[in-house]
Amino acid sequence: MNVPEDSKPKRYIVKSILHAAAVLGAFHSAGEVLQLRDITARTGLGKGMCFRLLYTLHECGLVEKVGKNQYRNLMPNFGRRKYRLGYADQDRRVTFSQEVFHGLVRAAERRGIELIMVDNRRDPKVAVSNADRLISEHVDLAIEFQIDEAVAPVIASKFRRAGIPFIAVDVPHPGAIYFGADNYRAGLLGGHCLAEYARRHWQGLVEEVLMVEIARAGPLPRMRSDGMLAGILEVLPAAEPCRIVRMDGSAEFRNTLDRVRKYLYNNQARHILVGAATGPLALGALRAFQEAGRDGECVVVGHDADHDTRAEIRAPHTRLIGCVAYFPERYGEGIVRLAVDVLSGKSVQPAVFIGHKLITPQNVDHFYPNDSLFFPTIRE
Repeated sequence: MNVPEDSKPKRYIVKSILHAAAVLGAFHSAGEVLQLRDITARTGLGKGMCFRLLYTLHECGLVEKVGKNQYRNLMPNFGRRKYRLGYADQDRRVTFSQEVFHGLVRAAERRGIELIMVDNRRDPKVAVSNADRLISEHVDLAIEFQIDEAVAPVIASKFRRAGIPFIAVDVPHPGAIYFGADNYRAGLLGGHCLAEYARRHWQGLVEEVLMVEIARAGPLPRMRSDGMLAGILEVLPAAEPCRIVRMDGSAEFRNTLDRVRKYLYNNQARHILVGAATGPLALGALRAFQEAGRDGECVVVGHDADHDTRAEIRAPHTRLIGCVAYFPERYGEGIVRLAVDVLSGKSVQPAVFIGHKLITPQNVDHFYPNDSLFFPTIRE
């Protein structure tokens, strides 16, 4: 006769090992530091027993003591199912996306997390289809990096119905935790840079301001332009009466190049400040001025500071005088840490903003000293 598993004698179970397993399982994420009272509360074991177990586990090299009555689990995946994260990339062909992707892969590998990856290819239909695919893969949490605001509610609805929490990278989605740029603050940095140049080299004379934007990404990324305009006026209040032109660069170098060409055809302004939402848009605008032989009449500031943009910043006599860095190579660690916090039940903020720095010809080698080893030439 077969005896049911749950009715078999339990006299062979070693309770001290069960208690030790409970202590290790009290740590909810890799790197989490807990005090003795936290572990006592999470396990329900007595303070004295917890202390003896932690002391023994420390002697065995399974727990690290990091302070007075503070501990870190050196076996973060002990007794836990491996997390499955779904990642829908914006466009693997874009350098910014490539750096986010590689950073995410490295961070997931370090934490023993399974990563299911798809590529949205900057196509809204593909993005919706990829959301369905991630749901069918039964991911624990989805990371959505797609640029079209119009389909964001559709994607959000799909994840919500499936009960899957998700993180939206750089472009907000309803109900998602936002991770990415503090667009207005980043814009202020770029605007200050443009205005300072005009103040020092053009005696503050600005005839026109051209803002190259990404209309399809919605109002939040547009705040980069709003911030740049505000930054210009903070430094040069007298620039307010000048003409302001907002142009949709459609998120691509080639489209921006064509549209700025047309803009310059009938334009006679000679002191033009150009702010661009991304590095490729900044390069597209700059190339159009260069083709027209008018690059001396403009200065350009972009955003993202990908390696192509940094290569241009290093070029002698470039009119790309700055780029606000978002450090996409660091996104992966921050996103994975946020995802683990969500899945382990920690309280998280609805928006996590990354830090920004203004990259200029004077400091680019400080922030990116190894570019010459990995990216010796600019690509268009």
